Amino acid sequence: MRKAKIERATSETRISVEINLDGTGSYDCKTGVGFFDHMLEQLARHSLIDMTIRAEGDLHIDDHHTVEDTGIALGQALTQAIGDKRGIRRYGACLLPMDDTLVRCALDLSGRPYLVWNMDMPTQKIGTFDTELVREFFQALSTHGGVTLHVDALHGINSHHIAEAGFKAVARALRDAVEPDPRKADAIPSTKGTL
Repeated sequence: MRKAKIERATSETRISVEINLDGTGSYDCKTGVGFFDHMLEQLARHSLIDMTIRAEGDLHIDDHHTVEDTGIALGQALTQAIGDKRGIRRYGACLLPMDDTLVRCALDLSGRPYLVWNMDMPTQKIGTFDTELVREFFQALSTHGGVTLHVDALHGINSHHIAEAGFKAVARALRDAVEPDPRKADAIPSTKGTL
């Protein structure tokens, strides 16, 4: 029931995203951007959301369009799979350590997109991957998933660790937020009656 498939095609990219909110964290992600695939795998594994993602983009220019458009499609899939949000916990938070790094994430599946991003990375590249694209991905996910998303690196000296801890922290918070609330299984988690 809580599944979605999104196809997105532009002159710059072709993206296909399939998710299952009630999965086991299985993943099959192929975007042509190695480090990004690794991060998407972390997102799936630690959120327990099954993800199959295919992307073909204008990588001869750079990775930007592929990463951003994948975030857009994943956000749209999240919105579709959650539906009216009846019975979910809505909020999630995580304080995630990874070696030298400590990242805090708090999110609300409010339908009101907003990104607060305090994730300074000491290098501009992780391999060939532009570190600024991590923010671009989460901006797109937040906007198109209707997520209020706060991500803060409290400590960190290694860009790879900071980026990966960010993806894992968001994953764990998202896992909590989409979980069914056994005490309010038929209720919209808002006093407004809608989200």
